[in-house]
Amino acid sequence: MSPSSDATLLKVKNLKMYFPVTAGLLRRKVDDVKAVDDVSFKIKRGEILGLAGESGCGKTTVGRCILRINRPAEGQIIFEGQDISTLSRRKWRPLRRRMQLIFQDPYGSLDPRQSAGSIVGEPLRIHHLCHTDDEYQERVAELFRTVDLDPEMVNRYPHEFSGGQRQRIGIARALACEPSFIVCDEPISALDVSIQAQIMNLLQELQEKLGLTYLFIAHDLSVLRHVSSRVTVMYLGHIMEITDWKELYETPLHPYTKALLSAVPIPDPIVEKRRERIILKGEVPSPLNPPAGCPFHPRCWLAIHDCRQAVPPLRQVAANHEVACIRV
Repeated sequence: MSPSSDATLLKVKNLKMYFPVTAGLLRRKVDDVKAVDDVSFKIKRGEILGLAGESGCGKTTVGRCILRINRPAEGQIIFEGQDISTLSRRKWRPLRRRMQLIFQDPYGSLDPRQSAGSIVGEPLRIHHLCHTDDEYQERVAELFRTVDLDPEMVNRYPHEFSGGQRQRIGIARALACEPSFIVCDEPISALDVSIQAQIMNLLQELQEKLGLTYLFIAHDLSVLRHVSSRVTVMYLGHIMEITDWKELYETPLHPYTKALLSAVPIPDPIVEKRRERIILKGEVPSPLNPPAGCPFHPRCWLAIHDCRQAVPPLRQVAANHEVACIRV
């Protein structure tokens, strides 16, 4: 899980992603949904950065902006030393194969009309990575073996596979172009519990074997504990805390992080009974009308008047530990 190099592979600076809200017959813009609001972080080469938070906090949108599936409203995305947020399509295309995505839904992310071999091999044809049919067939078979699937299954269709096998096909497709960076968008949340550990182990093995760098998106902090080098906690489009996984679990500083960790079940019934549970009041505010000041203050038990005045900046409070809270 430790990065193989200190070199920064990806840097996100002041990223903002707003979705317009329209109304009336002319569909005129009346407001914005602030899905991601001024997010900044770095990912080192060979690292697994976990991105955690409740549903709707902007985690997936961050990943989609990095891959330019969504065009950000503002900010920079610097990949391998180059700002890709402003590149033309012609200049962006050669870099696109270096960045891939593993989808959350192993059922909806595969074309039911294509065979498994065709799905995995499609990136090879798009990027012209194989020059002969024999080379293409061998590469597809190799990718199947890499994700522990039988190459004899290449002619089967998605409906003939289990959920775990479909996710392995999705992983093989992501590996086809030999990327250096992969966004894993909750890759195990739609799978049976018995299969989740297998997919987690496979992703970790591939990361170590191929020297991959992951942005691992999850709403479950217990998952990120086992896979991440560092963890970033998001709430309502903002980053609340960034630190390494051990520091986060042993010394969480932001009230929201403490609340998330208190909801993670502990197998030991004695420890589970003794620990303090933090029950947050109210609901997550709408990104269409976020609260003034700190986005978490309406639900925070430590909030004071100053918390309502301005969004607290993400500041370093210890080595490799940043937090956005004026009460810390």
